[in-house]
Amino acid sequence: MTDQKKITILRVTHLRGPNIWTYRPVIEAWVDIGSLEDFPSNTLPGFVDRLKAWLPGMVVHRCSEGVHGGFFQRLDEGTWAAHILEHVTLELQNLAGMKTGFGKARSTSTRGVYKVAFRTRQEQVGRAALTAARDLIEAAINNTPFDLEKTVEPLREMVDDLCLGPSTAHIVDAATERRIPNIRLTEGNLVQLGYGINQRRIWTAETDQTSAIAEEIASDKDLTKALLKSCGVPVPEGTLVRNAEAAWEAAQDIGVPVVLKPYDGNHGRGVSLNLRTQSDVEAAYALAHRKGGGSSVIVEKYIAGNEHRILVVGRQVVAAARGETIWVMGDGVSNIDELANAQINTDPRRGSGEEFPLNVVIPSETGEVILELERAGLTPQSIPAKGHKVLIQTNGNVAFDITDELHPSVAAAAALAARVVGLDIAGIDMVLEDASKPLSAQQGAVIEVNASPGLLAHIKPAQGQGRPVGKAIIEHLFKLDRDGRIPVVGITGTLKTGRIARLVAWLAHISGKHVGLACSEGLYLDGRQVEAKDCANWEAGQRLLINRSVQAAVFENTSHTILAEGLAYDKCSVGVVTDVGWQKSLAEFDILDTEQTYKVARTQVDVILPTGTAVLNSADPQVVELAALCDGKIIFYGMDPQSSVMAQHREAGERLVYVLDDQIVLAEGAQEIAMLPLASLKPAKASQPEMVMAAVAAAWALDISPELIGAGLRTFESNPKKTPY
Repeated sequence: MTDQKKITILRVTHLRGPNIWTYRPVIEAWVDIGSLEDFPSNTLPGFVDRLKAWLPGMVVHRCSEGVHGGFFQRLDEGTWAAHILEHVTLELQNLAGMKTGFGKARSTSTRGVYKVAFRTRQEQVGRAALTAARDLIEAAINNTPFDLEKTVEPLREMVDDLCLGPSTAHIVDAATERRIPNIRLTEGNLVQLGYGINQRRIWTAETDQTSAIAEEIASDKDLTKALLKSCGVPVPEGTLVRNAEAAWEAAQDIGVPVVLKPYDGNHGRGVSLNLRTQSDVEAAYALAHRKGGGSSVIVEKYIAGNEHRILVVGRQVVAAARGETIWVMGDGVSNIDELANAQINTDPRRGSGEEFPLNVVIPSETGEVILELERAGLTPQSIPAKGHKVLIQTNGNVAFDITDELHPSVAAAAALAARVVGLDIAGIDMVLEDASKPLSAQQGAVIEVNASPGLLAHIKPAQGQGRPVGKAIIEHLFKLDRDGRIPVVGITGTLKTGRIARLVAWLAHISGKHVGLACSEGLYLDGRQVEAKDCANWEAGQRLLINRSVQAAVFENTSHTILAEGLAYDKCSVGVVTDVGWQKSLAEFDILDTEQTYKVARTQVDVILPTGTAVLNSADPQVVELAALCDGKIIFYGMDPQSSVMAQHREAGERLVYVLDDQIVLAEGAQEIAMLPLASLKPAKASQPEMVMAAVAAAWALDISPELIGAGLRTFESNPKKTPY
């Protein structure tokens, strides 16, 4: 139809760090709403009703009204397509399982063209949601069919494939609560927490403290059992066998009933319990042998009770869950597969994804269930009589929280088992009659020690209270007074910021730190140029932050970098702003004057930690305005110590850097802390006092002593030797 109204997506940019919109990564889309500029939502027949019917969940969007239903209120009053696109994109991400909430839409200097920014946790998902949102809005406007479920399903699949798994995300969220930064190192679940030398790494429930030797021990069930037994941890009697005949012989020696399980198995796969006859043992051997990939099979004494998973972090038990057996009740009509679907799989807690605490049960596709049924003379196609109860599973389903019920002696045995194996994070599988009773009062035992244990059963149990296991892991990795950060300095403006960055990095290096520097003059480590090209960008910055030898990092951030990529770090210790200078190249981003450039420069100040410092040029009125936005302290620098800005700051007892009688003065209130003669500096530096003052102030903000600052100024080399990276 020629009169259909359309939204054209002109360009899409992923801002991967703090930016002019927010502290978090966002996607910024430029969109042209065309003729819709003349048609706010309340003028489009039926549009608002269709949109509300398709996406009723948007009622919780508070919008600028700040109240529940605020966005719907805006729709009713009349709002424009770009604003609607922002909210629909956010809602589609939420429906796909990737929770987000921040978004903004702003008009540009071109009529009908808007910038739409929205939070996303994964770029590809965000881009796909944006396109889908555009299609949905156009369908609602033009009253054409739209299949919401067909649209959301591929987004869900993308979230499952591309986003952090729920266990890793839970740990990362706990780190964020502690204000510990994170960097995703791969497309999988390998995540860095913290920066540089203070970083730690996790891979789901493994950490960089998890011993490879301990993991090998845990995977060797026979060795694990021997070590546990030698240290007094109760374990079931058992032996390793390599054929079905030997399995039956072992069962007779141990005494039935017995358990058979793969030597290399995990997650309960191939495990058969309470075996009493030769035929059962031989059939269980075949299953365990197959599930274990052809490895040996363990025959153990069967211990009556429920399976339990106890999570140990460090030296403490932080969560415990119990399993339960699963039964179906015959109706005289349905076979066992059908009964399982109707009576078990309808439980909303069951599913095939990681977000479900319980698995779907399909008897005909599960060897352990088939074996259990065969022992009762049944198959998955059997039709039990009405009222006849059929056992489906005796193990697994460990997702019922019992943390508060756990007896101290049981917790102590689990913690000891983890220490014996050597794991810093371990899932201890125990069979217990009653977890609330002393271990000595029951026939309980440790049956397995697992490295990289699943966390979902504790985070989101099928029953009971979810446990903050992510917080426990973060406390294990970082002492309570640590945030994994290193000193980070960010510098923005147009007045020799690259050279200022180099000088600050050198002064930090002189103080005894291994320093990384990313600036327009190259990439540097400890004053050595390791890459001779413009490195004032996000990628170069990330290279410094993941370097485990870096103890401090300095970044030059041009306005172009902030607008095109965002900052490489989430927060900084020191932020330097030399000026708010507009440049023609910023017109590419629809930044057309110094007033708009001010919003770009404030990004550097917005990310300064409350314990940090802003270093600001007192000669630029717009830079001075940024002081009010800083959560930390302020150091003003300038040539005129008598200016009103400097005088007021001095009266407040704050720090200043200025030039007086050919000396750079460091002052705090009325007290002059130190004086660095300009004559002692190399001519190139002495002729650029503003540049030197900015660098000196930044070094002072890092608590580098005036004596070391002076030494650093005298030894700074403008043309360092290149070295390979």
